[in-house]
Amino acid sequence: MRAASPSPSLIPPARVRAPRREWIGWQFGAPFAVVFVVVFIAPLAYAVYLSLFQNRLIGGNAFVGLDNYATALGDSQFWEGFGRVVLFLLIQVPVMLGLALIAALAIDSARLYASGLFRMVIFLPYAVPAVVAVLIWGFMYGGNFGLTADINRMLGAEFLQPFSRSWILASIGNIVTWEFVGYNMLIFYSALKTIPVDLYEAAEIDGARGWQVVKAIKLPAVRGAIVIATIFSIIGSFQLFNEPNVLKPLASNVITSYFTPNMYAYNLSFAGQQYNYAATVAIIMGVITAVIAYVVQLRGTRQEDR
Repeated sequence: MRAASPSPSLIPPARVRAPRREWIGWQFGAPFAVVFVVVFIAPLAYAVYLSLFQNRLIGGNAFVGLDNYATALGDSQFWEGFGRVVLFLLIQVPVMLGLALIAALAIDSARLYASGLFRMVIFLPYAVPAVVAVLIWGFMYGGNFGLTADINRMLGAEFLQPFSRSWILASIGNIVTWEFVGYNMLIFYSALKTIPVDLYEAAEIDGARGWQVVKAIKLPAVRGAIVIATIFSIIGSFQLFNEPNVLKPLASNVITSYFTPNMYAYNLSFAGQQYNYAATVAIIMGVITAVIAYVVQLRGTRQEDR
């Protein structure tokens, strides 16, 4: 006699195995995450921590909350240096990027003789270490020696005064432009090389020549590269430090310890031992730089989408 089969309700449901979690992606990303936390997040968090304290003669390191930020926002020396780098940015960055764009268009035009040599000559200053470049220009700027002194002697008057209060910012801007025109030129030139040949052929069929091709094809193609170069240049302008700091011994009466916000933070920390206030100045400048760079990026992205 055959045994009755058990009721379906009495059969225990089969166990469904949960999908096995794959950790391979995390294993590949872990080294970067660790380096990112150690190199970026940890110093930033420590700087924020320092900015919330003050080292007092009585009581030692005391928590003061946002008092350092309130002091910095009312610090005339900080805002003087900030205004100086803003003026530097508004004049130097357009000049530098304009020269870099002209150089890139000239190389890409295929009408420039020895374009490879021209490209190398323009890029070569970027390969020179920043301190060495400033020392070279500092020697040429010297009023008692170098090229400037020789020109003034030839003219019989103090015609050129690179270290005067009126010209020091322009002198520094000249050095920065000389250093970074080649770098930005390569960014623009790389963008130009991605333009399909079909566009040029279609423009030629339509009768477009010279400036018409530049305006209709090349400039729209490098718009994204211009935005990137502008963001990099804005960040570099707000981080201005090497050039004025190296030139300071040659123009000590003009280049002060708070000539730029970065110099101000550096001298507060290493010369004045005011680590908490220096961290506050650095954080404020970091926030301002990030906000301005984001606004430029957002505006550039919207223009590209139109």
